[in-house]
Amino acid sequence: MTAAVLPNVETVDVAGVGFGPANLALAIALQESGAPVTMAFHERQASFGWHTGMLIEGATMQVSFLKDLATMRNPGSRYTFLAYLHAHGRMPAFINSKMLYPYRIEFHDYLGWSAAQFDAHTSYGSTVVDISPVQGPDGHVDLLDITTQDADGNRHVQRARNVVIGTGMVPHLPPGVTASARIRHSSQLLTHDFGTPRHGRYLVVGAGQSAAECADYLHRTHGDAAVHAVHSRYGYSVADDSPFANAIFDPAAVDDFYRAPDQTKEALLAHHGNTNYAVVDLDLSQELYRRVYLEEVQGSPRLHVHRVSRLRSCTETADGVEAEVESLVTGEVTRLMVDGVVYATGYRPADPLPLLGDLADECKKDDSGRLYVDRDYRVRTSDSLRCGIYLHGAGTEASHGLSAGLLSNTAVRAGEIVESILRQN
Repeated sequence: MTAAVLPNVETVDVAGVGFGPANLALAIALQESGAPVTMAFHERQASFGWHTGMLIEGATMQVSFLKDLATMRNPGSRYTFLAYLHAHGRMPAFINSKMLYPYRIEFHDYLGWSAAQFDAHTSYGSTVVDISPVQGPDGHVDLLDITTQDADGNRHVQRARNVVIGTGMVPHLPPGVTASARIRHSSQLLTHDFGTPRHGRYLVVGAGQSAAECADYLHRTHGDAAVHAVHSRYGYSVADDSPFANAIFDPAAVDDFYRAPDQTKEALLAHHGNTNYAVVDLDLSQELYRRVYLEEVQGSPRLHVHRVSRLRSCTETADGVEAEVESLVTGEVTRLMVDGVVYATGYRPADPLPLLGDLADECKKDDSGRLYVDRDYRVRTSDSLRCGIYLHGAGTEASHGLSAGLLSNTAVRAGEIVESILRQN
């Protein structure tokens, strides 16, 4: 497992794979540590962007503005959301708005404002394709070679003492579904239109927050079109954002979850999944229900909810998509010709193992074949690997709890990783 000795290769203390909110919070924590640490981040996108396909006008965040990139770790940071508001002269207006959950488009601007302050440390359009060990003369591995590929296909190598993988979540489409101009995942809702409307109908699959937002957006912005929402359940389930339940996202809950036995971990994930997964904010659920009801009263229904149903098939044609919606109660099939289909079918954590290549054999794994991650988010490895490999966010839910891949604990998690890196080095 020895990488070739490469002359004139830049060596940094920390290399980050991905530069979304997780590794952006890490960059902030590294800078604020005051330690003489060098860092570099590689982001496959051409510029900073976070869920840009869902920046729907008027849509709000589902977490408090205080759960930003820094406040929970360092309220005095110059990278807090409040610092951003102050820098843009909007502090009084924001206070007057009495908003706890800011507009998503504004929070995205805040993230971009923070990211811009680390441009000197970030390579955009840079995809990490391989992480290889560099074996020292004593047989131990203290360095890693990070191989990246730019938009022109050119490859570059950077050497690092630690690598932090923060690649986030990957949009999930059901087996057999291929994205196209008229069939897409909800994450691509706003990236381009569906082409010339011919049938005046759109279809949304899913019953979570993204599905509800997509149905709402299409219904509002296509004033003459019908929107068909397909749910495998009876309707939109409401998110539990009550104070006691929300404590599952507190930093202290990570300690509780990590040291709990496996049976308790599974129970906690099951008990509190409705705080985040496949659930909808109450106000949006009520608004959609009232809209359906009002259209029934007026005798002109446009928003149709297919309860306890599934999209059995969808086939793109020259002028639209042929869809078959099957009732899971009666087996009855409704055939629709629509202008576009949106699958709001969630996300899956990006698998870090393909990136690690030969290193994967030196990494410890749990009984389910997942990387074994210590409390400080460092991957447990063989004694021959003395460099640090960290998983930041998505992919650690099974060991660290529901907040692992969410914004709620990002600032604190980034600080814990920085503390670990500084302690090891």
